[in-house]
Amino acid sequence: MTWLDMHNRLGSASVYGIVAVILVGGALSACSAGGDRPQDAQGIPRTPEGRPDFTGVWAGPGFAHTGEPTDSATVRRYTESNMAPFTPGGQALLNRPHTGNVRLDDPTAVCLPNGLTRQIPSPYAQQWIQTPGQLVILYEYMHFFRVIPFGPPNRAHEPIAEPTYMGDSIAWWDGDTLVIDTIGLNEWLLDAYHPEDGGSRWHSDQIHVMEHIRFTDATNASYDVTIDDPAIFQAPWVERWQMQRKPTWKIFEFVCDDNDRCRGGNCIDSDVQKSSTQ
Repeated sequence: MTWLDMHNRLGSASVYGIVAVILVGGALSACSAGGDRPQDAQGIPRTPEGRPDFTGVWAGPGFAHTGEPTDSATVRRYTESNMAPFTPGGQALLNRPHTGNVRLDDPTAVCLPNGLTRQIPSPYAQQWIQTPGQLVILYEYMHFFRVIPFGPPNRAHEPIAEPTYMGDSIAWWDGDTLVIDTIGLNEWLLDAYHPEDGGSRWHSDQIHVMEHIRFTDATNASYDVTIDDPAIFQAPWVERWQMQRKPTWKIFEFVCDDNDRCRGGNCIDSDVQKSSTQ
């Protein structure tokens, strides 16, 4: 079954979706991708409080956004021309050479997390569950999730005990724009960029990520990601993406270990790779 076939059929909600409903504290009605939610004159769904309602399953930046039940997945990367100038030594921190150790060259090949900045544009569905007090985002890829509390703009984060792959996120509203502010990220992969020499691109543990999401019509939203990493770049810079709501899509189960061809760092060919050489 192809990836697109999966998303053109109806599937049962995964256990992670059930956990998320518990997390949002009785917000079962908010999990609907469509339904009876109020809409404004543009057809943009609104909460009873009048806020834009992002609840639903979305094709994130890693899709072509066809406007149809099926879509074309693509691996999106951050654009070099958008990046700010490097700090002294910053380019070496961003561009890591090939080491021959798959745990460093591409940790996801051994089922390690891809991290927030790579998760955002991944070519997998994501489900958003919005309540007045928080936003839950479920990523199909590796089933990572974020529980993001709403509150006053530009407020301080709670103390962070240690950095993590997805960081500490808080959110607020700037008019009709949803703003998500994240710090506390591990030094990790920036994206899925791998040049011919097998290297990779990384961010530092000083990175600060800002996401600005705004409906452009009833089913589409702009998705701007601001990267502020003072260890690597002299100034913040912005990658401008989009996402599209898919009312018929469901989040499917994803078990990385079921397809781990690089266990212990020793990679073997997939069935497709084997057949292509026969």
